Order: sequence, then C-alpha cells, then structure tokens
Amino acid sequence: MRSGRPKQPLLLNPDERQQLESVANSRSLPHGLVQRAQIVVLAADGLSNTDIAQRLCLSMPTVGAWRRRYLQAGLPGLHDELRPGRPRSISDENVARLIRRTLRSPPRGATHWSVRSIADETRFSKSTVHRIWQAFDLQPHRQRHFSLSTDPFFVEKVRDIIGLYLHPPDQALVLCVDEKSQIQALERAQPILPLGLGYVEGVTHNYLRHGTSTLFAALDIATGRVLTQNKTRHRHQEFLQFLREIETQTPAPLTIHLIVDNYSTHSHPKVKRWLAAHPRYQVHFTPTYASWLNQVEIWFNIVTQRAIRRGTFRSVKELRTRIDAFVQQYNQQCAPFMWVATADSILAKLKRLCEQISGTGH
Repeated sequence: MRSGRPKQPLLLNPDERQQLESVANSRSLPHGLVQRAQIVVLAADGLSNTDIAQRLCLSMPTVGAWRRRYLQAGLPGLHDELRPGRPRSISDENVARLIRRTLRSPPRGATHWSVRSIADETRFSKSTVHRIWQAFDLQPHRQRHFSLSTDPFFVEKVRDIIGLYLHPPDQALVLCVDEKSQIQALERAQPILPLGLGYVEGVTHNYLRHGTSTLFAALDIATGRVLTQNKTRHRHQEFLQFLREIETQTPAPLTIHLIVDNYSTHSHPKVKRWLAAHPRYQVHFTPTYASWLNQVEIWFNIVTQRAIRRGTFRSVKELRTRIDAFVQQYNQQCAPFMWVATADSILAKLKRLCEQISGTGH
C-alpha cells in the first residue's frame, strides 16, 4: 500500500514535451538546466520521485522541488532565479555608451581602443571594460583580413571548380596547377640551436640571401600526388616547360582539367596556342582574388612549413635539393585533400560577409 502525500499529476502536451526533450538532450546548455528537464520528462513518463532520484543520482528533495517548480511556473521555472546580492553599479545606459564609443569613436592619435585607454576616458575600471567587451564579443585589438572578388563570373567559376572537386569526371585527370615564386635561399647568420628538453629550437633573426627559386607544382586531386619543377624565373616560357612535363608524365587517353589562377603567365598567347594544339587540356580559371579555391595552395603551405621556413640554405641548389627530397618523401605517403565545402555553402558564407559589411561604407 502506497504511503505519503499524493502528488499532483504532471501532464505534458506535445509541444511541451518536445521543448523539454530538446533541453534534456542538449550538449550545449548548462548542466543544471538539462538535469532539471530530465527530471520533468521522467516524471511525465510516470516514474516516482524515488526512481528518478536513483536514475539521475539526485536526492529526493531535489527531484520533488523541481517537479513542483515546473508545475507552478512551467519551463521558465527551471531556470535559476536571480540571486540576492549587491545591486548593479553600472546602468544599461552607461554600458550602451561604452559600446557605442568602442564601435564608433576611435581614440585621438590611435587606430583603436585598448582596455586601459578607454578605461581612462570613461572612468570605468579596466576589469569592468574587459567584462563588458567580453560579454558583447568586442575585440578592438584584432583584425580579420578579407578580399572580395570583383570577377563578374564569380558564381559560375566557383560552381565549375567545386563541381570538379566534388564530382570529378570519368576518364579524366584534375590537376591544380600554380607556381610559388620568390622562394628565398636564406642562410642563418649563426648555427641553429637544436630542440632540447625545456627549450625550443632557436634561430637568429638575421640571415644572408643566396638567391631565389620558383616552384611549379601540379596536384592530382584524386591521389594527392604532386608533380613539381624548380625554375629560376616564372615567365610563360617556364610555364610552358612545366606543361610539357605534365604532358610527358600523364597517360595519353585521359582528359586533363587544369585549375589555375588569373596570373598573366597562364593566359599568354603562346600558352593559349600550346593548349589549342593539345585539345585534351581544359583550363578552369579561379575567380580574381580567389586563389584559395586552388587546392595546390594548401600543398604550398605544407611544403613551406615543413621544408622551407625553418631551414637554412647556403645556395639555391641546396634549397632545391631540400624541396625535391621533401616532394619525393611526400609522394610516397600522400593522400588527397578532403574537400567538403559546396558551392552553395561558399556563396552563403560570402552573402553573410557582404551583409556584415554592407553598413560600413564599402
């Protein structure tokens, strides 16, 4: 026979259950709120306070308290109430005034506010300014670089190139081609201090220049393999030599799709004549100021970070030898880059950027 005070039944309509289950299954909301929603859902399923307490590892008074709170106030009652304490000393008007000053009134003789400079002007404490900036995600000390393409066929070119990445054609080879120019053969003025326990590798900031080199590269998006050539310059003559190297290294029956940027070398009249004489080549140009669409730029970053930037080279020949050794090792264990961005997602991101800057006078 059951004992104790009878409990008021907890009934949920479909909308209330959907809202509570969404909160109860959330991974981003505060843990306390999620746990309280779980209590209500289990109570609505007919479980007793004892069973709920055992399942959620809570005390029975806690389960009973939140059950009563929901019956009295609904879903808003599961949130924490305002706690007693000292009243706010800064009004909403003062907070709004600080935010407007941060956004619209740069300091005299400077480009942006710092916590200390605006605290001196507004008579707020540095910690108060920091908390307000943090609450509204204001970061005057930071910049994010961007460049909008002015290509009138931007959308068409993006869809064309992304289509090759996500749905490459059969019986064809898709190559991302570009050149990394002005690679400097730098020799550090003093020997590099090796990595050790408790300290990082040390290099001097001054160096000797021994010339430059240009690296031509073609990345196969299907396998990740890279075909490279080191050249002294990056004119159309060197680009034609690299195209001939691609011709000798690729199977004859395959159609070859070349993804290149708008550098003048790639559209030189002699290059166009060579491509016209080799009809299996189809060239796809990236939009202006959009070389990030070319996957070979990812590989250029890899070779720069792993083989060039932290090296020291006493001649251009030594630099090229290091690059060739890296390429040979890379191709032995290469893998294709996993491109997942669709054309629609890229265009939607660009739309959001344009909406953000539409009111900034651009």
